[in-house]
Amino acid sequence: MSIHILDSSTINKIAAGEVIERPASIVKELVENSIDAGASSVTVEIRDGGISLIRVTDNGSGIPAEEVRSAFLRHATSKIESAEDLAGVRSLGFRGEALSSIAAVCRTEIITKTREALTGVRYVIEGGEERSFEEIGAPDGTTMIARDIFYHIPVRRKFLKSAAAEGAHVAEFAEEIALAHPEIAIRFLWNGKSRFGTSGSGNPRDVIYQICGREIAMNLIPVKFSDGGIHVEGFLGKPEISHGSRAMEHYCVNGRYIRSPLISKAIEEGYGNRMMQHSFPFVLLYLTADPEAVDVNVHPTKREVRFSDPQAVYEAVKRTVEGALGESDLIRTVHLKEPGQKQEPGQKKESKQKQESEKKQESEQRNPVREQTVLPSRPVRPAEPFEKVRAEEENQREREQLRAVRKRAEYELREESAGDRQLTFFSPESRAHVRLAGEVFDTYWIAEWNGALYIIDQHAAHEKVNYEHLTRQFREQQVTSQQLMPPIILTLSEREAELLRENEDAFRSIGYEIEPFGGRTFAVRAVPDILPSVMKEDLLKNMIGGLSEEAGARIPELLIEKTASMSCKAAVKGNQHLSKEEAEKLLDEMFSLENPYNCPHGRPTVIRITRQELERRFRRIL
Repeated sequence: MSIHILDSSTINKIAAGEVIERPASIVKELVENSIDAGASSVTVEIRDGGISLIRVTDNGSGIPAEEVRSAFLRHATSKIESAEDLAGVRSLGFRGEALSSIAAVCRTEIITKTREALTGVRYVIEGGEERSFEEIGAPDGTTMIARDIFYHIPVRRKFLKSAAAEGAHVAEFAEEIALAHPEIAIRFLWNGKSRFGTSGSGNPRDVIYQICGREIAMNLIPVKFSDGGIHVEGFLGKPEISHGSRAMEHYCVNGRYIRSPLISKAIEEGYGNRMMQHSFPFVLLYLTADPEAVDVNVHPTKREVRFSDPQAVYEAVKRTVEGALGESDLIRTVHLKEPGQKQEPGQKKESKQKQESEKKQESEQRNPVREQTVLPSRPVRPAEPFEKVRAEEENQREREQLRAVRKRAEYELREESAGDRQLTFFSPESRAHVRLAGEVFDTYWIAEWNGALYIIDQHAAHEKVNYEHLTRQFREQQVTSQQLMPPIILTLSEREAELLRENEDAFRSIGYEIEPFGGRTFAVRAVPDILPSVMKEDLLKNMIGGLSEEAGARIPELLIEKTASMSCKAAVKGNQHLSKEEAEKLLDEMFSLENPYNCPHGRPTVIRITRQELERRFRRIL
């Protein structure tokens, strides 16, 4: 086998493969260039998922005519001048590979003009070869066009997914960059249709509303925290806004949208058991740190970073989340819906696509006079004056309904804003004014406070009381044990036995007394006293087995969490009658908790129904 020196075309195609994986990669590089150029407005347009066409237009600084050709050379960049500059790079791009990589795999065109120039330049380059260079009239800024991705690299093109799948990746990036830079107006078009457009107002909540919807935008907790040169700001979704994946965890470091297992772990640890198991929160966090403490030169896509002090970043994010959630009223407000209830005017549809479809179907049934209403009705025949009058009356009623809906929404917003400034249900000052009104189904207690009705799940509440009681004992080194007669005899696997031996002190610190009983057999002589008469052999074995996937200094903390979670076995059950005195005592204990809102498994302990909601159901208000 002989050694060959590759030609420049092959080298460029190989290098491009590290940067350009799919159409979304091209969009990412071009939009980041626009942001680095100081653009306040960026439009992204794709056709066929970006496979046949990508166009990115901005109003940034543009490229001087004499530098356009140089911009497409490998490792040509205006962001850095030497390796030393990498230590404090502040721009999104810096490697100088984007334009050369795009030109190597696409039919590429650029139209650019600086603010000082009278005319712009149009430059076409295909497969790394120049096709034309001409003067042209153009607005300030840059338009980049990439056509026919991998048109001359069949082996790469066949690995592209369908146009819909590739377009979805582009849409996802467009949403991410809009969330990362609310100060920039981002517009995204797909096959000629506008998918979304942000205002560039600089308010992240506006972008969240535009991209994620009203439900999330109305259930946000603002956060701001600084410590040790790390600043964290943004929004947390309340625990009821949960998802089955981490897709809604958004965070940026120094303006760069990234993915980081470290930050994700800190976020989820901060939420703790406020979330249901296997559920993940919505967050949008902006982290700012010294650029020299953040290494962005990790991967060609620049989606990963390294921190010089990862523990400091982890603690800052976790404390931000914990602190904000700990100070917030997390009781879930329930909105009742009557069986068979039709959707009210102005109420949010299940999806934008469904809304558009229903609107189209309804418009075909309506008279033009009624085009702006949202309630379907039969067409109005223009022949008889009586029917015209009736149609106008119905129109008027529907307009009044719409106004009532809007007023109700505004009232709820004002009520929510005012509630943020008032005492919360679990404030110590509120306890004397909370009245237990009764019990239903031997499971739920009804309480009244501050114009709302609260329903408390006695089992979930008792679980949480037990859980926090044990964790508090552990922190204060006041854990007590109960002796078991006879002891529980455990026979473990070799791996489990070794884990138990390694963590003997950790088990002892939270109230367990476990002694060797020969070989891989152990005698459990005592357990934490919060688990009276419910400690079973399989529970403890499962807990020990669960440690096989955990390691490090957090093992004592993990043990206390697992043990406290078992406290549900000792909690009062549903369908188990409590006297009012017992319920009052349970409520007193809930008011003493750090987080009374969720049981150890993430289920809510209490929900709220406002007086306004009840009066609406009884038709006291519209």
